[in-house]
Amino acid sequence: MKWSEMFTSSVGKKWIMALTGLFLISFLVVHAGINACIWANDGGVMFNKAAHFMGATVVIRIMEVGLFLGIFLHIAQGYMLEWQNRSKRKQGYAVPMGNKGSKWYSRSMGLLGTILLIFFIIHWKHFWVPSRITGIPGPEMTLPGDMEVHNMYALMQSTFQELWVVIVYVLACFSLCWHLIHGFLSAFRTVGVSNPKYVALIRNVGIGYSVIISLAFAMMPVSMYLGWVK
Repeated sequence: MKWSEMFTSSVGKKWIMALTGLFLISFLVVHAGINACIWANDGGVMFNKAAHFMGATVVIRIMEVGLFLGIFLHIAQGYMLEWQNRSKRKQGYAVPMGNKGSKWYSRSMGLLGTILLIFFIIHWKHFWVPSRITGIPGPEMTLPGDMEVHNMYALMQSTFQELWVVIVYVLACFSLCWHLIHGFLSAFRTVGVSNPKYVALIRNVGIGYSVIISLAFAMMPVSMYLGWVK
């Protein structure tokens, strides 16, 4: 396959989707790990220290650029594949197959992806833009050693005091779970994993990963809103 065909052919687009998807899957582990620091219940010291490290380290900032490129490329290729699939099959099946043909979430990847895109825009507006561009209102936090850092923890607390925001985040996590359940196995199949023994293992690992990651992200705004962390 020529390099240009990675972006133009159907097979190439699937490879791009698989590789960027696996990259984003690994990123979610890091992101969830950092956010889980809120449960240290230490007033945000551990979380702000981790957030400062991610924002101030040059290597991490360079990887952040790659992350955004991966997200945008994943979204663009996903929409192109969805459009190609729909245009090739203008007419539906004479007898609806339902879940016998494919699971509902595999047929709804475009919708689930769109919900996640809307969530990303809201999430970036809430946290990435203030931390990287406009600045976070309010005083900074002084960490041990007299290091002053952005108080991202206080920003999370204020953001998640609005019920509609918490509901939107939880719904996005629900969409993320189903998107990952399909995408996890699909990515490995695309890169060549076809042995039934490994496919079954990857499917089970993918389901476990999808549920745990999505539940962890959903519990963060819920914990803030209900005051389970201070």
